[in-house]
Amino acid sequence: MRFQAPTRIYFGSGMISRLKEIIEEFSKDPSLFLVTDRGIIDSGIAEKVLEQLPGIHVFDEIEQNPKHNTVNKAGEIVRKLKPDMVVGLGGGSALDAAKAVALLATNPGSIEDYEGKGKYTSPPLPVLAIPTTCGTASEVTWVSVVTHTERMFKMSIKGPLMFPAVALVDPDLLVTLPPPLIASTGMDALTHAIEAYTVKAATFMTDIFARESLNLIFQSLEKAYRNIKDDTEARVGIMKGSMIAGMAFGNSDVGAVHCIAEAVGSLYDTPHGVANSVFLPYVMEFNLPVAMARYADISRIAGIDEKDEEAAAKKLIQTIKELSRILNIPSFRDLGIEKDKFFEIAEKSFQNNSNPSNPREAGVGDYMGILEKAFKE
Repeated sequence: MRFQAPTRIYFGSGMISRLKEIIEEFSKDPSLFLVTDRGIIDSGIAEKVLEQLPGIHVFDEIEQNPKHNTVNKAGEIVRKLKPDMVVGLGGGSALDAAKAVALLATNPGSIEDYEGKGKYTSPPLPVLAIPTTCGTASEVTWVSVVTHTERMFKMSIKGPLMFPAVALVDPDLLVTLPPPLIASTGMDALTHAIEAYTVKAATFMTDIFARESLNLIFQSLEKAYRNIKDDTEARVGIMKGSMIAGMAFGNSDVGAVHCIAEAVGSLYDTPHGVANSVFLPYVMEFNLPVAMARYADISRIAGIDEKDEEAAAKKLIQTIKELSRILNIPSFRDLGIEKDKFFEIAEKSFQNNSNPSNPREAGVGDYMGILEKAFKE
């Protein structure tokens, strides 16, 4: 069994005010490079960083589902500046990009040269990750997902040295997060926890984190969606649940939900959390024959009072569909995906390097079946 959690975590409401102090624990006068996006700049969240770190170089061109050309552009800049640390600020896209840029700072070539596991030769620069959404948990994982726009494929760049050195996790950064983003990123976190608990690579250690994450998310997601600004307990709960889910799946894996979501995202630029939310219950229905006991466990965490294992597992799937409706998650049809793209999506899903971890073996035909079922409802 392997379990790694090397990231130093600072968690708590108002923690962002200690950013400068936290950085000074590593170096008294470091040169810093900030990776973020225009939305974070325009929202005013970046000011909480910039006012503490005057002179930090800002790269704010990261887009939803970060593109390989954008990451390579930032990599060229960071090689010239030679900073001591990369600071990532934003959702999963910005944090994944920050990890990729940190790798390019110390290694030659382009980011596509490092697709796969441990392809780098020099350790990446240390990364300080500051999440502003409650879903991806990139602040505590060893993976950076970057879209290769020419291949229309989401590359996974990973390795044991890709973990951020520091995660500064402040639930108060969610206060201005719009309800649709709370919904999709919260459901993303739920997907992480469910898949971490059910994939073939799950261990007793990842189970501990997955179960606690599920408990927190089921308790807090709907409340956070309804009143993120005033419900401090829900805000803390969903942020904590998201982070802990990352520690679970980062040490086990994800499964077929992510395989489909990443395929759809690479072709349609669909937000990752939205895609995970849409396909989660349909993949669970596919996995039910082999994951029934685990789903029954999760149902009890969700507060479902059903003694029969099969009935409990099915009720869980129905509960997740109902939660998606409450959170106004789009339907598959709302994503604007043409049926003639189903085969390409199924092929890309099968090719995803997390496909072997899914609890039930899934081939191209199985993915076609999941897509067709989701499309009918």
